[in-house]
Amino acid sequence: MTPTGHPPRQGRVLALVLLLASAVLLLLGMGVGSTGLESLADMQRDPQAWQIVWDIRLPRSVGAWLAGALLGLAGAVAQGLFRNPLADPYLLGSASGASLGVALAMALLGVSPLATEWLARLGLAGAAFTGAVLAVLLTLLLAQGVQHTLRLLLAGVVVGVVLGALTSLALLLSPGIMQAMQSFMLGSTSFVAWPACVLMAAVALFTLVAAWVMSPVLDGLALGESTAQSLGLPLPALRAALIGVLALATGTAVAQTGLIAFVGLAAPHLVRSLVKTTPGRLIGLASLTGAVLLLAADLLARSVLAPRELPVGVLTAVLGGAYLLWLMHRQGVAGRRS
Repeated sequence: MTPTGHPPRQGRVLALVLLLASAVLLLLGMGVGSTGLESLADMQRDPQAWQIVWDIRLPRSVGAWLAGALLGLAGAVAQGLFRNPLADPYLLGSASGASLGVALAMALLGVSPLATEWLARLGLAGAAFTGAVLAVLLTLLLAQGVQHTLRLLLAGVVVGVVLGALTSLALLLSPGIMQAMQSFMLGSTSFVAWPACVLMAAVALFTLVAAWVMSPVLDGLALGESTAQSLGLPLPALRAALIGVLALATGTAVAQTGLIAFVGLAAPHLVRSLVKTTPGRLIGLASLTGAVLLLAADLLARSVLAPRELPVGVLTAVLGGAYLLWLMHRQGVAGRRS
C-alpha cells in the first residue's frame, strides 16, 4: 500500500465496476435464449414467458455468476496458499474426484435397485461433491498433512492422474454413460435451478467470510514461510482450514456446473494485472472477477451458435488459455525491454 492509499482505492473502483458489470450481464442473461428478448416484453401478460425467464434463464445466469465466484475465490486461495501463480482450484485432485464420483454414480444406476435408490437420493451433484472432497482428503493423506507445500502439490498431481485413469476405466466398462459424462466434463450451466443457486450462495458467503478471516496467513505467506511463522501465525491449522475452504468452494461449484476450466486460474491473474493488492484483498476481487468471467462466457455460449449452445467449459478454456498466452507474451516482451 502506498502512502496515498491508491491500491485500496483502485480495488474499490474495480469492485464497483465488477458489480455493475454483473448487474448488466444478469439483465442480458434474462433475455438470451431461443425466444430472444420477446420473453421479457411478454412476461406480464404471458405466463409461459414468465416461466421461461424466472424458472430457466434467471437461475441459470445467477448460477453461472455464483459458480464463477466460487471458482475465482478458490483460485485466489490456491495461488496464495501455494505461493504459485499457476495454482488453480483443481490442484488437489478435486476435479478428478468429482469426475470419478459422477462416472461411478452413472455406472451404478443400472446395477441394482438398491444402488438406484441410494444414488437417487444422493444425486449426481452429491456424487460429484463427495468425489471432490474425498479426493482432497486422499491428497492430504498421501501428503501426510499440510506442513510441506511441495509434497502436497505432488500428492495432488498423483491423485489427479490416478483418479482420472479410474474415470477412464469406468467409461470403458460402461460406454453408455459417455455422452452424459461428456456434458459434465465440458461444463454446463443449463441445469442449474433455484435450489442449486441457494446452495451455492450459502457456500459462497461462508467461504468468502472464512477466507477473509484467515487472509492474514496469505499475506504472511506472501512474505515467506519463515516470516509468517515469525509473525506468530499458526500456519498448520490455518493452512488446513484454507484447504477446507478451497475444497468446499471447488466441490460445490463443480457439483452444480461440471468441470469449467481456467476461470479459477485466470481470475486472480486478471485482478493482479489491473490493480496492486494484497493476497487477502485479492480473494474478494478474484471472486467477483470469476463471477463476471463465467457469466459472460455463459452468455457467449448461449448466443454464438444460437439456437444451439456451446459447452461453457470449452469456451472458458479457449478464452482463458488465449488470455494467459497473451499475458505470458506481454511479460516476456517487458522482460526483454528491461
